[in-house]
Amino acid sequence: MLEHRIIRRLFAIAPLCALTACATTGSAQSELAELKAEVRAMRETQARLEKRLERVELHASVSQSRAAAPAPAPAREASAPAAPTSSSSGYSTPELAVVKLKPRNEPAPSLPTRVAVVEPTSDDMEMFISPAPDGDDAPSTAEVSEPKVDEVALAVLDAEFEQAVAALRTGNVEGGVTRLQAFAEQNPRHPRADNALYFSGLGQMGLKDHASAAKSFERLISSYPAGDAVLDGMLRLAECRMRLNQKDDARALYTRILTQFPGTAAATQAEQRLASLSH
Repeated sequence: MLEHRIIRRLFAIAPLCALTACATTGSAQSELAELKAEVRAMRETQARLEKRLERVELHASVSQSRAAAPAPAPAREASAPAAPTSSSSGYSTPELAVVKLKPRNEPAPSLPTRVAVVEPTSDDMEMFISPAPDGDDAPSTAEVSEPKVDEVALAVLDAEFEQAVAALRTGNVEGGVTRLQAFAEQNPRHPRADNALYFSGLGQMGLKDHASAAKSFERLISSYPAGDAVLDGMLRLAECRMRLNQKDDARALYTRILTQFPGTAAATQAEQRLASLSH
């Protein structure tokens, strides 16, 4: 065949081209590039021809197998179905009977839709009923409507208070007194506002300013009578009265502590100081 001859020539030329490429290593670059291109083209042509040869051989083998295959035996007339419908392709299509199914007109089964209502017992109802608050325990309208203090702001104010007290302890008495007075003035509803007035009064006593200290303690007693610093504030105020030569006022304060807060540590101190004043 012509294709086989071309392939054989290509096989014979390919080694010669490779030898030529090796022998002309020292020749010009242009000739080497041309030779490489020719070799590459010949290799591609060879690959295409090899693929084509494989296809031709495969086709030939299939044709030979078909020619060697025996002819199919004719079907028996007894077992043959009804006369098939021939088509142009030689295949027959059997005729199938069409069967139509009619749905049954039966009603759907009924489902129970009624649910019995059961009344809850008295024990079950007590679980959902909370007792009404008493008149004393019920929160007032002011307490309910009063907004909660922001936790972040409260933490910042607590830090300011601690810094002001630390200033008193580290020797910055004047700065600490100023900061505590401003804290009590700007935050009168803070839980430590009464303590701020008390510590500012102590700082003023340390500065020998007993008149200003007395004013701070008076403000503490009048503004926060239920605070935890009121008893110590009354004792310190009486001491300021003594420093200011106001012994009658100091005696009246000690007597007030004894009568209003008997049995407390502040009452014990007030009793001792009253005894010292009588001598």
